[in-house]
Amino acid sequence: MKKQTVKEILQNYKKILHHDITIYGWVKAFRSNRFIALNDGSTINNLQIVVDFENFDKKIIDKINTASSLKVIGEVIESQGAGQSVEIIAKKITILGDHFAEELQNTILQPKKHSLEKLREQAHLRFRTNLFGAVFRVRHAVSFAIHQFFNQNHFFYIHTPIITGADAEGAGEMFGVTNFNLNQIPKTENGDIDFSQDFFGRKTNLTVSGQLEGETAAMGLGRIYTFGPTFRAENSNTARHLAEFWMIEPEVAFNNLEDNIDLAEDFLKYIIGYVLEHCKDDLEFLDKRFTEEQKSKPEKERAKESLIEKLQNVVAKRFIRVSYTEAIEILSNSKENKKGKFQYPVEKWGTDLQSEHERYLVEKHFESPVVLFDYPKDIKAFYMKLNEDGKTVAAMDVLFPGIGEIIGGSEREARFDVLKQRMSEMNVDEHELWWYLDTRKFGSVPHAGFGLGLERLVIFITGMSNIRDVIPFPRTPKNAEF
Repeated sequence: MKKQTVKEILQNYKKILHHDITIYGWVKAFRSNRFIALNDGSTINNLQIVVDFENFDKKIIDKINTASSLKVIGEVIESQGAGQSVEIIAKKITILGDHFAEELQNTILQPKKHSLEKLREQAHLRFRTNLFGAVFRVRHAVSFAIHQFFNQNHFFYIHTPIITGADAEGAGEMFGVTNFNLNQIPKTENGDIDFSQDFFGRKTNLTVSGQLEGETAAMGLGRIYTFGPTFRAENSNTARHLAEFWMIEPEVAFNNLEDNIDLAEDFLKYIIGYVLEHCKDDLEFLDKRFTEEQKSKPEKERAKESLIEKLQNVVAKRFIRVSYTEAIEILSNSKENKKGKFQYPVEKWGTDLQSEHERYLVEKHFESPVVLFDYPKDIKAFYMKLNEDGKTVAAMDVLFPGIGEIIGGSEREARFDVLKQRMSEMNVDEHELWWYLDTRKFGSVPHAGFGLGLERLVIFITGMSNIRDVIPFPRTPKNAEF
């Protein structure tokens, strides 16, 4: 017989009423030694198991506790209790695993409220909590929707290297990869590390982006996307930074900046719409949590809408498109800037916008998702297309409420001479990226793409406030536990 999940039973119980079934799960609660709330992770909702003492050995019942793992055989009946449609009259209960009840009190599995910090300390157990069960089911739905969106739109999924010699961002904050004995690192005559003796014969790192390699694939396949882990050795211990995170990076041949913005908007709306449709129970739970969390904040900082309303509005509204130049005018003339309320004052054109500026535009000025475009060339990467004014590049950032930048991208510089000049201006070694320059020599075409950090999107959708709580095992400075 096919094993059925709790979710399947709750959804299709009418088809199996008064039939015996077998169900597996963990005990979430055991009331009055009669009612077991069983959950197997497939849904936030529990399945109630009704225990008739006359049918069971008291020694077995006495061993069942919160977090016990059980196999239950019983009859499906309609429930007479409030808030549930079905329950199981247990006929046989088997305890599947050892249960160290005396140690349960030291874990987050005990039925009481725990801080998020405490939950992070026991990340190997937090999947069993209602909150993190909901978060990671949503993360799964987001990931599935990403693949589905691209597949439906005729993109090809490309696996770009995790180990690379290229620094796509030019920031230098990369984790080195080596096979050297760290106690006996070979040196050149000049005293430098002799990477020619290393495994790859050159200096290599963990990737910060698959974009550059993705561009080469788009030059033959047309529409591609990458979806994989990326790494950044930035010593930042904030609620928005991870050392290891997941990036989605589409790249499309023959697309210009406007096409790129259209793709980003369609993409985000599709994913959020998918989650709204397929994760209703989890979102309702997260929505209630979000509302309670807002009550503890100062009134000025509280969200104006519920979590679900926020998601629905993003899907319904057309993203407002604003040039960087116009955004600077709005920010410099704002009351916040004039009264010195910004931590980073906006003083002149060319200022690199901070999260507080991005959120002001989204949350206060426009009250809508915003796409900023045409940024100053001096604050953007070498690969972005130089505009005709010679001062700006065809870059774009999508800004969301509560988050700020959620997508960053651009039309790429397709002209060989201009790209070479930009690399020179920004001290990017063209010999290291000879293969990237090569793609501009043989049938170069306009093309564009962007990057989306999976965890930032999951934060937005779930209403969580710390990026460490939307990835199973967070990697941050001084922390590589589990």
